[in-house]
Amino acid sequence: LVRKISSSIESKDAEIDRLQSQADELTKLVKALARVVPPLPPTGAKPFAGQAERLTWPVDGRVLKNFGTPRADGRLKWEGVLLGAPAGSVVRSVFNGRVVFAEWLAGLGLLAIVDHGGGYMTLYGHNQALLKDVGDQVKTGESIALVGDSGGQTVPALYFEIRKDGKPVNPASWI
Repeated sequence: LVRKISSSIESKDAEIDRLQSQADELTKLVKALARVVPPLPPTGAKPFAGQAERLTWPVDGRVLKNFGTPRADGRLKWEGVLLGAPAGSVVRSVFNGRVVFAEWLAGLGLLAIVDHGGGYMTLYGHNQALLKDVGDQVKTGESIALVGDSGGQTVPALYFEIRKDGKPVNPASWI
């Protein structure tokens, strides 16, 4: 029994270490993108910063995991939201911007990152397909991906984050 419990604890510790490592990699990626991505050209449109409480969810579905809720035995927290939706559902950009990342990332599967200027980026993970490439301009509501279960998900869902200067912010205050 002691061996079984010890093995279970080691397994959970390894899972937490893996999740923390993936979160650290994502943070490094977002910060690196912010350093190398040229500023968005002026469009005459209102900036992302003024969109609090005006955005809509990127996919029709229900919230499975909320920002800030505990995960991995409470040692980590969700830095975004997990939105359950049928596989193949259209994922829409929540605001005008430019795709700065569109490929596989461990833990998030097929991931799209959209730069909205002013230090704001949105992240869309666990997709089954990406519909945009790096450098593509996107408009509010434009299709950018299809919901899937890539990156270790057990059910089809979209992982969605908003980041300001590389730090996660609660999407609920923007939607």
